[in-house]
Amino acid sequence: MLRFAVTIFAVITSSTCQKYGCLEGDTHKLKPSPEPDMHECTLYSESSCCYANFTEQLAHSPVIKVNNSYWNRCGQLSKSCEDFTKKIECFYRCSPHAARWIHPSYTAAIQAVPLCKSFCDDWFEACRDDSTCVHNWLMDWEWNENGENHCKDKCIPYSEMYANGTDMCQNMWGESFKVSESSCLCLQMNKKDMMAVNYLLSESSEESSSISSSEEHACQKKLLKFEKIHGEEGEEAR
Repeated sequence: MLRFAVTIFAVITSSTCQKYGCLEGDTHKLKPSPEPDMHECTLYSESSCCYANFTEQLAHSPVIKVNNSYWNRCGQLSKSCEDFTKKIECFYRCSPHAARWIHPSYTAAIQAVPLCKSFCDDWFEACRDDSTCVHNWLMDWEWNENGENHCKDKCIPYSEMYANGTDMCQNMWGESFKVSESSCLCLQMNKKDMMAVNYLLSESSEESSSISSSEEHACQKKLLKFEKIHGEEGEEAR
């Protein structure tokens, strides 16, 4: 799962702007394109950095492994925990915006993707009673000659491995994610992300590191409008 940080031999340092391309991972396309037949990760079906056939391994629950990375080394994940883990996997593999946060040294990796605190808190609550044997899912496994991950330490509950949602989001995938101080200019792996991404992409990397009150207000205003429109659509559908 997200083994971009441990497959450095397949990664080259690149100074090329990746803003309109994809990460350089082992399952990524060169550029995003539509994938109408995705089995999972359908949030990105209109513009995807992964191929539809990759998502087949995420489509059935419980997920045993993704490529050679096993998810069940401490037992099968609960459905709620698995759903959040899929969201993270889908973002890294398939999102056309992931390369906005490309790692400066490893072009298959992401760094400091801003996640909403509420998303991290919900993720932690969904997984708190599940078990894991690693603190950092990128670096702490023992890998055998077949490239399969194994525990080096005993399995303990997520609630013991991590203090809270912030601790989990900022450590579970190494440097990949950070918890945003904004409640709007951040990602939560759903349809609302497009609005946040539009704001985040309009700023330079230097500017986006600090959030102004005017940006936050404008984002919140659009978020309320988005929720109102989609709420009304839901009512009409019923």
